[in-house]
Formats: sequence, C-alpha cells, structure tokens
Amino acid sequence: MSDQQDNESNEQVEKNVINLTIKLGVLLLLFYWCFGIVQPFIIPVVWAVVIAVSLYPLYQMMLPKLKDKRGLAGTVFTLVALAMLLTPVFLFSGSMIDGVQNLSKSIDTGTLKVPAPPADVKEWPVIGDKVYTAWKLASVNIDDAIIKYTPQIKTISKKVFSAIMGGGAGVLMFFISIIIAGVLMVNADGAVKAVQDFVSKLSPKYGTEFVKTTTLTIRSVAQGVIGIAIVQATFVGVGFWAVDVPGAGLWALLVLILSIAQMPPFLVILPVIVYVFAQEDMSTITLVIFTAWSVFGGILDGLLKPFVMGRGMDIPMLVILLGAIGGMIMSGILGLFTGAIVLAIGYMLYTHWLNDGMPVEADDK
Repeated sequence: MSDQQDNESNEQVEKNVINLTIKLGVLLLLFYWCFGIVQPFIIPVVWAVVIAVSLYPLYQMMLPKLKDKRGLAGTVFTLVALAMLLTPVFLFSGSMIDGVQNLSKSIDTGTLKVPAPPADVKEWPVIGDKVYTAWKLASVNIDDAIIKYTPQIKTISKKVFSAIMGGGAGVLMFFISIIIAGVLMVNADGAVKAVQDFVSKLSPKYGTEFVKTTTLTIRSVAQGVIGIAIVQATFVGVGFWAVDVPGAGLWALLVLILSIAQMPPFLVILPVIVYVFAQEDMSTITLVIFTAWSVFGGILDGLLKPFVMGRGMDIPMLVILLGAIGGMIMSGILGLFTGAIVLAIGYMLYTHWLNDGMPVEADDK
C-alpha cells in the first residue's frame, strides 16, 4: 500500500513539474513575443519619459495660464517643443548646404585660399607633422592637396554622410518622442501611479523613494549635462558667428556633442582660435576679445555644473556624473540618463544597507 502511494505521489509530482514547465515555457514565449513587438518603440518611449519628466515643471507652469486645460497645455507644449527641435535642424541644414555650395564653388573657380599653418602646429603631439604637411600643401596648392589626400577625403566623406543620416534618424525619433511625451504629461497622474504601483511591488519599503530618486536624477542630468551643454555651445557659437568663422553652426554643434560626452570642448575651440589668429584682417582687440570669450565658454560647464548637478538630492554630484559618463560610454546618449539612474539607485541601496546593517552598540553595564 505504501509503495502504491509513493508511486502515485511521484506521478503527481511529475505531472506538476510538467505542467509548471509548460506554463513557464508558454509564459516566457509570451513575454519574448511581446518584447519583440514593442522593441522598436522602446527607445522613443524611454526618451519620451526622459523629456516628460525633465520638462514637467514647465508644463505645470503652463496649466494655470491655460485655465488648467490639460489637453490644451499638452498640445501647446508639444508644438513648442517640436518647433524648438525642428528650427535649429532647418537652420543648421541650410547653413551646411550653403557652406558646401560655397566651398564647391570656391574650389571650381580657384578662389579658395587656405592660410599657411603656424609653425607651432609641428609641435602638436602625435599628429603635428602630418597635420602641418597637409595644411602646408593645401595652403600652397589646394588642387594637389585634394589629389594627394583623395582616399582620406573619401573615407571622411563617407563617415560624415553616415553621421548625417544617423542624425536624420535621430531627429525623427525625437519627433516621435516629443509627441509621446506630450501625451504622458496630459496623463501624468495615472502614469506616475502605475509606475509607483509597479516599483512598490518590487520593493514595498523603498519603491516610492526609487521613483522620487529616478525623477530627480533625470532632471539633474537634463539640466546639469544637456542643459549646460546647450548653454555652452550657444555661448561659444555666438563668438564663432561674431568673427565670421566658416561653418560656425557646425563647430558649435561639435562643441555641444563634446560637452554632452564630457569631453573638453577645447578640442574644437583651440583650432578655431588658431584659424582666427591666422586671418590677417583681424584687429588685435577683436582677437583678444574673441580669445577671452572662447576660453570662458570652454570652462563654462565646469563653472555651472556644481550648482546644477545633484541639486535637491541626497545623492552626491560625483555619483550622478560618473553614472552619466559611464552610461554614455556603455549605451550612447540615452545612457546619460539610464547610467545616472542605475548608479543613483545602487548608491541609495548601498547606503540603506550600510545604515540597516550598522551594529547596535551594547549598553554599558
């Protein structure tokens, strides 16, 4: 009788294991299928969340002026944000097209003149001699320089074209993300509650704090990295435009990219200063003012960042900054936010663990 019960029990266990395995398999298959369906929308939606969280205070400021009509405020926000996105794109595209046309016309007519390189270019580490040789040849005979460096020019042209195409795809993605962000702002209360309920399921004790930390981290990175980068690029770009640097908008864009990537913008600013000094029609006072303006613009991010990063948070600025830089290295520009969020939450969990794990001192007897 006991053997029969044991056999029946084993059979029941096997059936339960088989049923559980099938259910788990179907569930995993369903999750994988759902992920494949939504995967193309993950990046735009994540960007939409970043935009919505970063700019929600502005949306709240708009509501009273629009008689608390959330739909109207969301529409106005979306239109203004799209205008802010597309206007620089159109201006930059027009400037770039004009620059290419003027360059091509100058080459065809033989009127393109490249100033002779300063002697100290040879002293640049690693690339000094090569840059000086190429620059010198271009200043003497631009046609010979183009013929000699045709393979390098083709390679660079392909990379530039690829970057332009990628930039176009990025603009389209941001276009979609801004529209989604407007919808999220209109339904902000429901969205926040859904996120809080989900995170509270994962961590009932710290769920609400996680959501708050994530929100503050996104705003800190948006203001302290991207916001300051825009201010810095605009400041430097105004200086480039004031002294008629060719392609001033393009150089300002490169400053913006370097600033977001937490790389020194002087990689762009110093060569432009050298170029401006090589112009013979510049007055001394103009050169001094331009140099001072550009140098101040180059250090502007370092002056502003301590006042913005981590403001209103218990997380140190260094943790946010390291998370943003490491995240960008790992995942691109979106990693600025995801990296900072993950490291901020990790730091918060670590400090909670330390505080909860502190030994209780015994009472003196």
